[in-house]
Amino acid sequence: MCFPLILIIHAFVFITPRFPPRYSGFPLGSTMNGATEESGAPARTEGKFTALAVCWVLGLGSLVSWNSMLTISDYYYQLFPHYHPSRVLTLVYQPFALGVIAILAYHEAKIDTRWRNIRGYALFFISTVLLIVLDLVTSGKGGIGPYIALCVIVGSFGVADAFVQGGMVGDLSLMCPEFIQSFMAGLAASGALTSGLRLITKAAFEDFHSGLRKGTILFLSISAAFEFLCVVLYAIVFPKIPLVKFYRKKAASEGSKTVSSDLAAAGIQIQSNQEDKTEILSKKQLFQKNMDYLFGVYLIYVLTLSIFPGFLYENTGEHQLGSWYPLVLIAMYNVWDLVGRYVPLINCLKLESRKGLLIAILSRFLLVPAFYFTAKYGDQGWMILLTSFLGLSNGHLTVCVFTAAPKGYKAPEQNALGNLLVMFLLGGIFSGVALDWLWIIGNGSF
Repeated sequence: MCFPLILIIHAFVFITPRFPPRYSGFPLGSTMNGATEESGAPARTEGKFTALAVCWVLGLGSLVSWNSMLTISDYYYQLFPHYHPSRVLTLVYQPFALGVIAILAYHEAKIDTRWRNIRGYALFFISTVLLIVLDLVTSGKGGIGPYIALCVIVGSFGVADAFVQGGMVGDLSLMCPEFIQSFMAGLAASGALTSGLRLITKAAFEDFHSGLRKGTILFLSISAAFEFLCVVLYAIVFPKIPLVKFYRKKAASEGSKTVSSDLAAAGIQIQSNQEDKTEILSKKQLFQKNMDYLFGVYLIYVLTLSIFPGFLYENTGEHQLGSWYPLVLIAMYNVWDLVGRYVPLINCLKLESRKGLLIAILSRFLLVPAFYFTAKYGDQGWMILLTSFLGLSNGHLTVCVFTAAPKGYKAPEQNALGNLLVMFLLGGIFSGVALDWLWIIGNGSF
């Protein structure tokens, strides 16, 4: 029910430019409407709202398949009750995502962004369809064979995630901060949307024979449709938006080679002798200059994934909500994560101080004892409150880091830094998922 309100706010905030000229990313000599006298670039707002809307949908598509897997964990717990699905599947997913993003981040300057992103979204679509096929072929039965096949498909989600998130964040980092914020909001929206749809499908099919399974199949079908939409939007619509073309032409003039196919798709040819004559920082130099941002985003997701989703599914006890309780917790996390990614639009609440960001990130680790004692002694109301704060702080700090880090760099450096940020984010997720097992090992329920 919160989605119409979120979309209205999104439209209201971005229909006109919010940032003063120093945030626009346009070269010196730009006129007030965002067009350079020499280049004849498009007006500053031409296609901007369209680009923001597409970025939001592309962000949603980057995680909707994986969030679908997390949200239907109640179904997989029914099929595989002894295999800890929410924890095992997340642990299977992350090595593929982290390994592939490490390779892609190392070679990012030589990889065509258009090729990378289209294939990533296509792999998400194919893998989601395969989940439906697997369930139909096995007639919704458990066992070790279907579980192994499920793990293989989850591994392909990890590969697709590395392709898309690194490629999209690197691509949008060389544009304006609003695009990054919109994409990040879309990532969180995928969680809120899947949670909402899951609650609806569970309620709609609860009284039917095999209702949980039918709701899951419908749910995965909707996710597959979103992924197909993302393939179309990125391949056809996004490259032809005037403002996007301007930023990519600017990136090519600064020496970026990753945008050539996207410019060609928009009908723009870049002269082969157009070279950037200034020195580009190496990945090692970018790492040294941005260690606080990189380890900050790593720590954000170490903390978050050590609690979400495994702890919320298996370690919060029995309460009045019964089987709905973990679904409500997951939904509250996802909704507040989405809200948190819009909080930086309020200037007085946007953290830009590097020291302030690091203090806020480290202070979140106080949530570990808070969750432990709430699960042991508190009621469901306190747990819902804590989970909401976990999501709110996760979304807020993620957007603050990803929008602040690329400022002041040239396009090739921004693309490289975007890939490094995603690599550390996925590294944090992997570490958090591994640490999440300590909750059940400590309880002796392994």
